[in-house]
Amino acid sequence: MARIVVIFDFDRTIIDGDSDKWVVTEMGLTQLFHQLYSTLPWTALVDRMLKELHSQGKTAEDVAECLKRVYMDPRIIAAIKLAHSLGCDLKIVSDANQFFIEKILEHHGLLGFFSEINTNSSLVAEEGRLMVFPYHDPTLPPHGCNLCPSNLCKGLVLDRIRASAPDNRTQKFIYLGDGGGDYCPTLKLQDGDYVMPRKNYPLWRRICRNPVLVKAEVHEWSNGNELERVLIQLINKIHRSAS
Repeated sequence: MARIVVIFDFDRTIIDGDSDKWVVTEMGLTQLFHQLYSTLPWTALVDRMLKELHSQGKTAEDVAECLKRVYMDPRIIAAIKLAHSLGCDLKIVSDANQFFIEKILEHHGLLGFFSEINTNSSLVAEEGRLMVFPYHDPTLPPHGCNLCPSNLCKGLVLDRIRASAPDNRTQKFIYLGDGGGDYCPTLKLQDGDYVMPRKNYPLWRRICRNPVLVKAEVHEWSNGNELERVLIQLINKIHRSAS
């Protein structure tokens, strides 16, 4: 039977909004965020916001409590659990960060369903100061991909996942995402793979502009109900074709 790897983006895919912006808004940092928005790379900007929270006496635990209020569509929760029960290997590739993703998934009882979370790293330092760092080590040569931000090339992550499979000839990918950063890995998907772009979001628009560049079969979705329906249909389709 084919080995199915389902790769999820996180922000605006597993959750409906953006986890970084949620913390900024909920913890009263919107004004400072907009002041610094054009002066720092995204990951450095998020780390600067967390530094500000620490200066106000807020700890990583306060941030974790804030993240518990992030809404997750019950149909997406069901889709994740069902895909896992059908034998899929679930992974996350996201430009959020480890702390935010793990705390949200943990709160919804989903952390154990994912075999990998590939994202910007995090660390709780002295006195509860939460810090985030780029996925790619900034002291090493740049990754060289002109489609991706300097901190994370999702296409390189996809390459590593594919190469690490014991027998990648029978491996099928389903990739779910919404943003421009999901375009690079989409171009690396092969015949027999599937991509699920969120309709009317940047990834969907880029695919629509030049669909012949994408080898994978494209199946759009707009909300949790559609994500669940399409994802389970594709998993069952792969299983049927392999039997």
